Amino acid sequence: MAVNDDELSAMAIEELDIACALPWPDMKSVTPWGDSFTGFAPSGREVEIERRYLWAHEPEGAIAVEVEVRDIGARTGAEAKALITAPR
Repeated sequence: MAVNDDELSAMAIEELDIACALPWPDMKSVTPWGDSFTGFAPSGREVEIERRYLWAHEPEGAIAVEVEVRDIGARTGAEAKALITAPR
């Protein structure tokens, strides 16, 4: 069964929620950092999941969290991004 764009998008959003759940001190300590791993789409197909924690240019001190889910070996897929600022 082929993984469709909706499935990849839903996975990217779900993985972004998980990536953003990291407490601020922990997130700050691992930035900049990224990893990728193989997972399974709900359809059962293998996909590659990539997470990135990067320092954002604006606002200063914020962290850009990016997640991409794509077919194994594909160059593009569905992407979800968030900008996390320090708690006040």
